[in-house]
Amino acid sequence: MAKARRAWWLGIGSGLAAAALLTLGFVLFAAAATRDPMLPVQKADGIVALTGAQHRIMVGAKLLADGHAGRLLVTGVNRQTSSGEIRRLARLGKRLFDCCVDLGYEAQDTVGNAEETRSWATAHGFSSLIVVTSSYHMPRSLVELGRVMPEVRLIAYPVLPRQLRNKAWWTSPGSFWLLASEYLKFLPSAARFVVARLARTFEPRAVATAEPASRS
Repeated sequence: MAKARRAWWLGIGSGLAAAALLTLGFVLFAAAATRDPMLPVQKADGIVALTGAQHRIMVGAKLLADGHAGRLLVTGVNRQTSSGEIRRLARLGKRLFDCCVDLGYEAQDTVGNAEETRSWATAHGFSSLIVVTSSYHMPRSLVELGRVMPEVRLIAYPVLPRQLRNKAWWTSPGSFWLLASEYLKFLPSAARFVVARLARTFEPRAVATAEPASRS
């Protein structure tokens, strides 16, 4: 009976500790997602803008026009959206758009965005990327991109949505549920990232063996 009681209390304590950690993680996540972003000024090989809101494309295009990188990928474009519509959203001249903007139509979610970006970066030999997406979406985007491209330097360029500019996000049901749903999506992405990194760390490496010199 005493052992069962101890096990019961241990289970309760573990559950409360896990709930406290999740709650703390969410508060830190929400604070980061609603903070005014410190935007980078350094250059990179390329820029990737993840679709989902018009302002992401506009910001990515402006970085391209300002010379922060030589090429822009807009990933996750709806198959029914034409390049002309994207160019109007980007507000770029036709010459710059035609030469330096690539549209990715395959990605359906953030995991797909990461795979599409990896293929694009590999094709162009890029080793550094500026990542443009909404501030609440940035943590998940970075871990998914970092999982499939560990060798590429990722520079976050978060865009703070208007609805999250109110710092008291907990007073707005819409803001609260947006942050909470994104946090719940971020957790499995972060877990996959950790597993991938651990797998690479413990991956057996081939040891080159020199062939013995032939004797004459």
